[in-house]
Amino acid sequence: MIKRLIYFSLLLTITVSCTEKVNLKLDQTYTRLVVDGFFSDMAGPYKVTLTKSSDYFYNAPSPKVVNAGVTVTDGTNVWPLTETIPGVSGIYETSVDVTGTTDKTYLLNIALAEPISGKSSFTASCALRQVSRLDSIQAVFEPDWGKEGFWQVKIYAKDPPEANYYMLNLYRNGKLWSDSITKVAVTDDQFFNGNYINGANGFLINNEHKWETLNPGDTIRLELSAISKEYYNFVTQVQQAGFNIPFFSGPPANVQGNISNGGIGFFYAYSSSFASTIVKK
Repeated sequence: MIKRLIYFSLLLTITVSCTEKVNLKLDQTYTRLVVDGFFSDMAGPYKVTLTKSSDYFYNAPSPKVVNAGVTVTDGTNVWPLTETIPGVSGIYETSVDVTGTTDKTYLLNIALAEPISGKSSFTASCALRQVSRLDSIQAVFEPDWGKEGFWQVKIYAKDPPEANYYMLNLYRNGKLWSDSITKVAVTDDQFFNGNYINGANGFLINNEHKWETLNPGDTIRLELSAISKEYYNFVTQVQQAGFNIPFFSGPPANVQGNISNGGIGFFYAYSSSFASTIVKK
């Protein structure tokens, strides 16, 4: 009887402990600036989008950060960015005649009209590296993979001897297929450093998903971009944070961007090479 009473007391204690009320701060106490911007060796305009982090239960697009002063410099030249719809859009662009140069480092400067969490000045920098020339691509169908098969988009290019990091984007019939950060492909050159990339798989596309699969006659275009190690890590962390095991668990660590003063996001620079092909039967 005594053992049963002790067991019941322990069970009651555990049950009460598991139902203890916890108050989480889900308001805007920790509002931060969110930055998404890039610079490239292709013709502009280049874009920087500024928003605020929002409430946990904020059922609307993230608040835009407007009327900011935004510039990019390579240490010699300074390019101002203009808000596309002044006081409304939170999207800032360079003029169309701006073009980045490889082997230079670009610095983003942001001056807010109104401070966020007491901070008005933010910076970020990224080096623009030379990309390998993309020789060709190939679409190969694997009918025995999965329920209805998979398409592989294979790439052929020479990788330089130094460590490199790549981002891949895919276009289908002139429209961007990899239209979100979860569909962009990134990789290092650990397994082919300094060698020829002879048919490595760039994208794996489920033929069961009819809204995004490939079809014979489609024109596909692959963009191979040289990115920094820091941006490679950033994209990898973002993608991993969305697919955690066990489900509903948080990310293993905060995603590391390159925005100063506690800002969130990334300002990245890249150079690109392209190759196209027509999907065969």
